[in-house]
This record gives sequence, C-alpha cells and structure tokens, in this order.
Amino acid sequence: MNTRLGFVILAILVFFTLPAQSETGAHSQYSGQENRDIKSLSPADIDKLQRCSVWGLAKAAELNGVPGPAHLLELKDEIPLSQDQVGAITKIYESMRAQAIEQGEAHIRLERELEQGFRNQTITEQTLKRKLGEISTSRGQLRYTHLVTHLKTPELLSTEQIARYNALRGYSDNPCALPPEGHDLARWRAHNNCP
Repeated sequence: MNTRLGFVILAILVFFTLPAQSETGAHSQYSGQENRDIKSLSPADIDKLQRCSVWGLAKAAELNGVPGPAHLLELKDEIPLSQDQVGAITKIYESMRAQAIEQGEAHIRLERELEQGFRNQTITEQTLKRKLGEISTSRGQLRYTHLVTHLKTPELLSTEQIARYNALRGYSDNPCALPPEGHDLARWRAHNNCP
C-alpha cells in the first residue's frame, strides 16, 4: 500500500511538472533578439562593421600565421618594427580600413532592407533570393578586403618578425619564437636548440 501511494504521488508530481517543462523548453535561443533593429545583426556586430573592428573575417589568414596590419601596429614595439615598416603597414591598414568601413555600411544597409521586407511582409521568393545574393556578395567583398590586406604584410616582414608576431598573438608553441622577458637571448636559444 505504501509503495502504491508513493507511485501515485510521483505520477501526480510528474503530471504537474510536465507543462512547465515543455513551456520553458519551447523558448527559442533567439528570445530577446526580436527587439533588435536588424534581427540578424547584434548591436555589437553593427558597431564592429561601422568601425572596421574585428568581426572574424580574416581568421583564415590570421590563424595560419599571416599577420594582419592592425595587430602588427599594436605590437610594433614588441616585434619590433622599424619606422619604415610602421609607415608601410600604416598605409596598408588605413587604405583597408576606409574600404572596410564603406563596405560594412553597405552590408548593414542590405541586412536592414532584408529586415524591412520581412517586417512589412513585402518580401517574395524572388526578392528574397536577390537580397540574399546581394548580402552574400557584400560579405564576400568585406572578407576579401580584410584577407587581401593580410597578403600584403609578409613581404614587409622578416621571418623572425612573423614568428614573433605569431608567438605574441598566442599561435605558436615554439619556444624559440618568444623567449621570456629577462632571459639572456643567446643562452635561451642555446638551451632550446634554436637556430
């Protein structure tokens, strides 16, 4: 009898908790984003596009050891870069930045137009396909602008400077690339069999 009563109580508890669980389980991971101006772009995304800030568009280069101009300039003293190198890299960066900001604004505009089509319920399959093509092209151009800039920097740097950049950015397990501060460089290199 006691076991039967326990089973009944358990069944009642399960019954009353099921609706609450299914209601909370139905919430979308996008909940809260419905109030965004452009649903597909967060305010942080928009800010990054408007300022040519890091949006992950150059990862293919950056994570394969091809330095970017913005980070080279941030690390100019630690690498170290000569004044001529800083001047050339600054020129590359400023040209890329101006182009990327313009392209970022265009990308935001295209996403906003897509948003408006859905918001106003005026979008059709044909306009959707056209808009998505434009957005895809826009993102591709923006990504190209970031990546092609990475292709221009290695010719300005020595192999050692590239290795140092990658070590400073945390991409290298090579102890020869970044000797700890305060260590005698010659002794460190000899100890680690560095060339």
